[in-house]
Order: sequence, then C-alpha cells, then structure tokens
Amino acid sequence: MSRIDKVVAEARAGLARVTPEDAARRQADGAFLVDIRPHAFRAAEGEIPDAVIIERNVLEWRLDPESPHRIPEVSEESVVIVVCNEGEASSLAARDLQGVGLPHATDLIGGYRAWRAAGLPTRQGGTPAIP
Repeated sequence: MSRIDKVVAEARAGLARVTPEDAARRQADGAFLVDIRPHAFRAAEGEIPDAVIIERNVLEWRLDPESPHRIPEVSEESVVIVVCNEGEASSLAARDLQGVGLPHATDLIGGYRAWRAAGLPTRQGGTPAIP
C-alpha cells in the first residue's frame, strides 16, 4: 500500500461516507453537496444539480463556520457531502472540513462518476465556482 493510500484510509476512518442514493436523499433534506472538481472536469463530464461548486484550493476558507470568507449558509451543524471525480480527493477534503469545525462533513463514495452511474440527475457542466 502506498503512502497516499494509507493517508486516504486514515481519513476515511473518521468519515461516515455515503452512497450516491443516500447523498441524493440527504441533499433533498438540506445537506450541501459540494463539488470540488476543477472546472475542466465539470465542463467535460457534467454536474449535480444544486451542488455548491467550490474548487479545492479555497474549500476550507469558504466552509469554515468562523471564516470571514465563508458562504453564509454554512454553520457548524451543516451536513456537507464533498464530491470529487471518483471519491478519493473528497475523502481528504471532508477530513479537513471536520478539522475546521464541520463535524458532519463526509464524502460521496465513488464521487461524481458513481452518482452519474447510479442514474441520478446531472446537468451540463461548466458552472463557475464560488470564488
């Protein structure tokens, strides 16, 4: 096992990861699906309707409940489900969000591609990310 595989496994140990179907139910109940994929990936493959688009390089600043740069809808009680392409980078991002005060942060097993493969709603990609 490579070092990064170990780091991802350690991150996942602290997450209650969700399936695409569970993520869709939670989104309908008010959870934030946060797509951290780069613009080029979203433009090429599509997006999840109503997902919040925040690229990885500003994620913690936009979601830290105490950050002056956060999006106003987020609080310590928010359920945040991070989405990447295949569910690897999202595990690391969700772990980091827990570290900045979002104890209910987790990620989508299999990422956007698993969501799409499950036949859940998608739309054409390319939406600008929250700066």
